[in-house]
Amino acid sequence: MARNIQSLERAAAMLRLLAGGERRLGLSDVASSLGLAKGTAHGILRTLQAEGFVEQDPASGRYQLGAELLRLGNSYLDVHELRARALVWTDDLARSSGESVYVGVLHQQGVLIMHHVFRPDDSRQVLEVGAMQPLHSTALGKVLSAYDPVAHSEVLENDRAAFTPRTVTALEDFESVLDLTRARGWAADVEETWDGVASVAAPIHDRRRMPVGAIAVSGAVERVCNGDGELRSELVAAVRDCARAVSRDLGAGRF
Repeated sequence: MARNIQSLERAAAMLRLLAGGERRLGLSDVASSLGLAKGTAHGILRTLQAEGFVEQDPASGRYQLGAELLRLGNSYLDVHELRARALVWTDDLARSSGESVYVGVLHQQGVLIMHHVFRPDDSRQVLEVGAMQPLHSTALGKVLSAYDPVAHSEVLENDRAAFTPRTVTALEDFESVLDLTRARGWAADVEETWDGVASVAAPIHDRRRMPVGAIAVSGAVERVCNGDGELRSELVAAVRDCARAVSRDLGAGRF
């Protein structure tokens, strides 16, 4: 059985102590409460402070929880609220479109699939919740890169691999794709990531009008696109309507 890392256990105990006790605690209070030497406690507090998890009051020298923990907590709540709000709307979208529906969020340098509704037929399908998709070639990734500054930075700073001959990898061309995505409010992936597969995605916004994810419909090119190789307009409209509905449920109002 793997052993726990003592320093992380102590840091976690310290955060719980600061969360559950008085608003601010001094170094001596933290050290005595956790049975640590002052030097050890101070080292952990300084590390947590450097990462934004702990703040020190300049006047009193006492410590309290930092803003980074609030940001992480809000992110956790946003993701889970997003999935909860998207459940009904994405089920409806899968039924009306006859295709698979995905909800993705930015995670590290890619798109994390946090909800997946199967195509409503009898075909064998694999649940893709937890799977990662690239930012630069998928419809979900393009939407996030177009609307989320963090995603935009990630996609520019990392390699944009060519998965198929249609993948856009050149920086100037990719920025043009993002400009087009912002102008029309949706993104496309027609055989840019997987041969024979096309998808369309639209952004989801929260009550602060911040992009928190994206919804996509994905399926075989011959079903998702028309005879000219363009995405079916009624499918684009359905995805955008679904994204707007989830955004409204998250408090974003009308877009």
